[in-house]
Parts: sequence; structure tokens; C-alpha cells
Amino acid sequence: MTLLYSEVEDELRAAVRGLLADRCPPAAVLKRIESDPHDLDLWKTLAGEIGVAGLLIPEELGGAGASASEVAVVLEELGRAVAPVPFFTSSVLATQALLPTGDALLGELAEGRKTAALAVSFAASPYRPQRGSSVRIEDGRLSGTVTGVAGADVADVLLVPVDGDLYAAEGAAVEVVPSLDLTRPVATVTFEGTEARRVGACDLAGVLRSGVALLASEQLGVAEWCLDTTLAYVKERHQFARPVGSFQAIKHRLADLWLDVVRARAAARNAVADPSPLSVAVAQSWNAAVAVHAAEEALQLHGGIGMTWEHPVHLYLKRAKSAEIALGTPGDHREALASLAGVPGPE
Repeated sequence: MTLLYSEVEDELRAAVRGLLADRCPPAAVLKRIESDPHDLDLWKTLAGEIGVAGLLIPEELGGAGASASEVAVVLEELGRAVAPVPFFTSSVLATQALLPTGDALLGELAEGRKTAALAVSFAASPYRPQRGSSVRIEDGRLSGTVTGVAGADVADVLLVPVDGDLYAAEGAAVEVVPSLDLTRPVATVTFEGTEARRVGACDLAGVLRSGVALLASEQLGVAEWCLDTTLAYVKERHQFARPVGSFQAIKHRLADLWLDVVRARAAARNAVADPSPLSVAVAQSWNAAVAVHAAEEALQLHGGIGMTWEHPVHLYLKRAKSAEIALGTPGDHREALASLAGVPGPE
């Protein structure tokens, strides 16, 4: 097992980063978030020309047959850009739920002709997979509600896990609700006798665990952008005729942050290479906090400009904060980690 990036992964990173630099700079994201947060034109390019939508899908089903390592690289870059595209919700969560079934919908997802969303609350976790859901199935029709579903507002198909089975449904009521992260809206999905097609069995806890492992790579990308942008700023910003970055206190804070980000990279890569419950719990309990800390440091060290709406750093803080509580809080993962490692909690 190696945690280093392969040549193929480096080439994929360069392609995605180049496209995002041209089409999705932070200023462009900031400009559109209040009116039309999703950039579906960018998503069509990512899915159709670079082929990221089908990375996890086998070649015989129309995908690239890649591994989770390539997906993690894409998520790092999307995190660096806080790109408002449904890659994580459609090409990661929904696709992983659908893969064991071999359903024909996978071909459409691979080509980017359709997007899907897993109708599971972002407040759910591998340890409490049904949190936020009250859906039931009767005579091939779905009834009930799921709160906090990410990607539902732009999904062509909803994949709904119920009692160990996965159903595909269209035509549910989707109501977007206020979200801290403006680049990843969440919605309440309501089924009222909605017709559904069973596509196969679903290990929801396993799907969410795989999603958590890859979410750590997105959080790494957020932290890396915050660190790099702050380093560049403190070299240019002068105070008392000296660059702010030359002050010892600033040097120490950024050195500590760099170490945290390096550890986050190791944790994220390890969770992808070895997606065991132990590795996943380690990665998420660490990376979630590092992303938030990096964004907070970026906000503070940018001074007054960092506190304005015009500077994009608040997008990264909101993405980090919302991702921190998505698919399990750091506390949930630490509790699981203690149990897996056989470390008893305090009495």
C-alpha cells in the first residue's frame, strides 16, 4: 500500500484543476451562489469531457473503471474550488449505492446524461444510517419524508433506501431549505404515494462509510486552499513596513497549520487505500476538524478583508463547517474509533 499519488492521478488532478481555474474561480462561485448555486454547465464539462461522473463505474457499464483513489483526487480539487457541482452526491454516494445492483441507470450516470441523489439525510452516519428518514414502501409506492438531502434539487433520479432495499423514484416533492453551505444546498424530500422501482439490495451503512472516507479528501482540499491562500496573503500584506508573514507569531501558527494539513493528507489517503471502519473513523475525526481550523485561521489572518462578503474565504469556512457535521460528526467518529480500538470511554 502506498499513500503517494500515481502518475495517472497527477494527470487527472491537472486536468480538473485547469478546468476549475478557468471556469470556476472562487470569485465566480461567489457571484452565483445567491441566485443559481449549481453550475450545471461546468458539471456537463466535468462529466462529459473529463469523465469524472463515471470514475467508479465499471467499463462494461460505460464508466472508467477507476478506483477510489482517482475519485479522491477529484474531490480534493473540487474542495479547493468549493465547486458547486453534484459530484459527491451523484458520482460518489448515489453511484456507490447503485453499483452492487448493476442497474442500467449506471450507464446514464457515467455519461453525465442523468444525475442521481441518495435520499438520505446529510445528518445520517454509518452508525445511524436512518437518521432523518421516515420513508416506507407499500405496493411499490413510497411515502414519508427525508430531511437534509444534498443534491436532491438537481437530481433526475432519487435513490431511496428502505428496509435494506434500494428504490429508484422520480416525481417526489423537493423543497430546498436554508443551508449554511450555499454551494451545496440541502432539501426536504417528501414522498406521497410516489411510484418506485426496486433496483436491488442496499447496505446503507457501508455506502455511507465509503462516502465518509472520500469526504475526507474534499475536506483536505478545503484545508489546502485555505493554507495556500493565507500563505500568499501574509507574504504580500505589509504592516509596520514588514510583511505580516515575517512576524514570529504568524509563522508559528502557519507552521502548525501546515503540519495539520500534512497529517490530514495522510489520513485521507489511508482511508481511500484501506477503507476499513478504523481508517475511516480516524480520517473523518481528524480531517473535519482540520478543515474548520484551516478556514478559521484563513479568515482571521486575512484581517478585515477576510470578514467581508466579497472575499471567498467565508465559502470555505461554511463548506468546512457543514462537512464537519455531514455523515457523522467528529464526536460520532471518535466514539466509533474508541470502540473499534478497544479503548473504553470515561466512567
